[in-house]
Amino acid sequence: MRTADIHRHTAETSIDVTVNLDGTGIYSVSTGIGFLDHMIEQLSRHSLIDMTVKTVGDLHVDQHHTTEDTAIAIGEALAKALGDKRGISRFGTAHAPMDETLTRVSLDMSGRPWLVFKVPFTVQRLGEWDTEMIEHWFQSFAQSAGITLHVENLYGSNNHHIVESCFKGLARALREAIEIDPRKADAIPSTKGIL
Repeated sequence: MRTADIHRHTAETSIDVTVNLDGTGIYSVSTGIGFLDHMIEQLSRHSLIDMTVKTVGDLHVDQHHTTEDTAIAIGEALAKALGDKRGISRFGTAHAPMDETLTRVSLDMSGRPWLVFKVPFTVQRLGEWDTEMIEHWFQSFAQSAGITLHVENLYGSNNHHIVESCFKGLARALREAIEIDPRKADAIPSTKGIL
């Protein structure tokens, strides 16, 4: 079973995350930020990763610590559940349309974290979530999961649709990358022999 539990407790946040990479997209998410909950639910549903996320953060300060630490914990859980990454497809790419919006997400489970994020926003908030926190969520997730991650909104005008297409694209690319390749299920997908 490719599963993991992460318990991250600091003076700023208290977070418990469980993942099952071979699930069906069942989720229970509570971060205290409604729009972030909605996006993590999209991530779980469309990646087919079962996910439980419970975050209690210092939202009386602002949303930064809750956003960042939740992404870190989910990324750590993903990395832990993947183990040595033996047998995975490793790469994933998805084009995620949502009405007038289209976003491309490509990733490599390389162990070399990097984020390229080309996503414009024209509003400061979606629900109560500050849009400047969205790139930070992707950065924190990529860093802790060890993923090279490229997210590019190709076009779109509705900010809600743009963000949702980013998370759905990430989900579909992750689903492709973490699938076990039946032709190489016993091998680590790298000429180095390690990821």
